[in-house]
Amino acid sequence: MNLSFDVLQVLDAIDRTGTFASAAETLRKVPSSLTYLVQKLELDLGVKLFDRTGRRATLTRVGRVVVEEGRRLLEAAEDLEFKAKRIQHGWESDLHIVIDEIIPFEFLWEHVDTFYQLKLDTRLHLSKEVLGGSWDALLTRRADLIVGAAGDPPAIPKLVTKPIGSLQHVFVVAPHHPLASTPEPLTLDIVARHRAVAIGDTSRKPRKLAPRTIAIAANQEILTVPTLEAKLAAQIKGLAAGTIPECLAVEALARGELVKKEVIGMQDITHFYLAWRDDETGGPLRWWVEQLDRPDLIDEVARQRILHG
Repeated sequence: MNLSFDVLQVLDAIDRTGTFASAAETLRKVPSSLTYLVQKLELDLGVKLFDRTGRRATLTRVGRVVVEEGRRLLEAAEDLEFKAKRIQHGWESDLHIVIDEIIPFEFLWEHVDTFYQLKLDTRLHLSKEVLGGSWDALLTRRADLIVGAAGDPPAIPKLVTKPIGSLQHVFVVAPHHPLASTPEPLTLDIVARHRAVAIGDTSRKPRKLAPRTIAIAANQEILTVPTLEAKLAAQIKGLAAGTIPECLAVEALARGELVKKEVIGMQDITHFYLAWRDDETGGPLRWWVEQLDRPDLIDEVARQRILHG
């Protein structure tokens, strides 16, 4: 190959400075070495790159194409070198962030915008998981960071967890549901006789972690739905009963679309975590941890959920 990065840098410098002498000074070379490189390239390619009839070295039409395309190659080479150095020093080229179903994407957009302003050239991959799916994503390395993972952290090598808050759950049914008129407090046995609605755990098969559920009895009939919004809708329709974050049920309770019932022995608090593996922690991941490592993060999510419905 006749073209090299050294020659492309020489052509670029001559075009920018206007003379071989000025380009040589910029590149800290002697002018004769630049003249030799350019003449050899012209001979090898069989083209004329510079018009030397005037006081300044002027690019020919062919020379202009070679210089402009060469600059793109030089920029790409610089980007590649910079990217390689970033990866070597712990700057991920891709970052996979998983957020729990309880956290709306709107909560992250401001952070995403700020992150892109840093120009780290890291590709973000955002996705949602439910219940054990978040922990499973971290275990199987489908995620670098999980935000809002629910329940007690499982045994994952090099796991780092930070509590980011908890949510109060309420057991609710539609006013026309049989449990609405059942005297309180309800027992778990009474609840288990009725269909429950649950969000499907998104752990992948074959599962390395046991799937998780919230307030579901063994052998209870279950209606499985994909989102919290669908779960709430199913309960309002009277299709099933179950617990749901109180912040999501506030409006439906106020409108009389749902009735809150006390259930003895039912888990009503869920703790959430920010979690990652400490064996491959790069700069972009550390940046996101710094933004989201807040013990009141879930409280803020709950406030936004109540505010926006």
